[in-house]
Amino acid sequence: MPEARYSLKGRLLAALLGAVALVWLATAVYSYFDTRHEINELLDAHLAQSASLIVVQLGHELEELDLEHAPQLGDQARRVAFQIWERGETLRLHSLNAPQARLSPVEQGFSRATIGGKGWRVFSTWDGGRRFLVQVGEREKTREEIAAGVARNLLAPLAFALPALGLLVWLGTGRALGPLRTLGRQVQDRAPDNLGPLAAEDAPDEVVPLVHGLNALFGRVGGLLERERRFTADAAHELRTPLAALKTQAQVARGAADDAERSRALDNVVAGSDRAARLVEQLLTLARLEPDQMKERARPCDLREIARGTVAELAPAALGRGTEIELEDEGAAPAEGHPELIAVLLRNLIDNAVRYGPPGGSVRVALTGSSLSVSDQGPGIPPGERARVRERFYRIPGTEPSGSGLGLSIVERIAAIHGAQVALGEGPGGKGLRVTVAFPGART
Repeated sequence: MPEARYSLKGRLLAALLGAVALVWLATAVYSYFDTRHEINELLDAHLAQSASLIVVQLGHELEELDLEHAPQLGDQARRVAFQIWERGETLRLHSLNAPQARLSPVEQGFSRATIGGKGWRVFSTWDGGRRFLVQVGEREKTREEIAAGVARNLLAPLAFALPALGLLVWLGTGRALGPLRTLGRQVQDRAPDNLGPLAAEDAPDEVVPLVHGLNALFGRVGGLLERERRFTADAAHELRTPLAALKTQAQVARGAADDAERSRALDNVVAGSDRAARLVEQLLTLARLEPDQMKERARPCDLREIARGTVAELAPAALGRGTEIELEDEGAAPAEGHPELIAVLLRNLIDNAVRYGPPGGSVRVALTGSSLSVSDQGPGIPPGERARVRERFYRIPGTEPSGSGLGLSIVERIAAIHGAQVALGEGPGGKGLRVTVAFPGART
């Protein structure tokens, strides 16, 4: 079942609109309660002022009134009522919408009362002689309606502003995400063999790291493909000759007139198979080496232990050719790297020294600090050729021993992985070849 996908544009829209709506609603709620508080204070002050004005207007003529009704002024006046009680017991004057019962049992200050199921906010006070009790009340519903109206006025624009804001955010995010769509089309429309870098000049700052990351990936993939193509071409080129030789020797063996000729041909087939197997092994070793990846996994190691194991491994074959391998060391030789790769490096150096050295000669492996050197008694390498022999598949013209020209190339690759330096010079007494590899010391 395919994984559910989501839209970055949709998520941005939902997040922005949700945040705006939440803040707007929080503002409306705060404004509602704050407005209600301010309205209560304002209208309470109005009630107290109205009661004070009524007290000031009280006179002797009020005694002659008997439950006279004060006129009602305006429609809003229906929500405000007043009463004048003589001695707090006899209702002498009230507004048309005032009830017959006292608005509140409280005789001084503010209070709340419920009359006929309706809530009232009442202010009560006495005149100076404490003869008349004046009560002015206002329906609490009025105050709630004013506060609710303020909240509605705050929320009503949200119904229009939120869709408008959503449209603007949708258009804005669409425009802002345009470079991502353009980048996606560039990658999608690319030819499989096009690993060139993507243009980052017009990309926004947030997209530039993605472009650089893709370009770095393209570079690594391009390097891998190049190594694969080079490996395929090198293998095809180098294996063509030994395979042709094997075929020829096999044909000679099949058509041999006597056992001796057949035996020589079969020996050549075995030797050619060994050379082809060695060439394939070297090619695969060279293709697997990835300097950047291997540097990250380096660890402390001892060159002396590696040299001892490698010499012990190659000594029997060298003795079979009449060559003796000598190991000279001055104690522990710490280095930072990969023991298995250093062993491959040393094996290639010793193998070259044994093959190019004279029969009955010797190969000297010396360790000094974090450096190792391999010396032979062969013909050596002229100074003018020492740079070229490091190249892949290059062999000095006229070289007698068979080979692939990959030994020193592998040594160079492994040395580069370890940050080591490879130097070619003359052997002891100015004869032969000495290859010195200086490794960085192990970190303490």
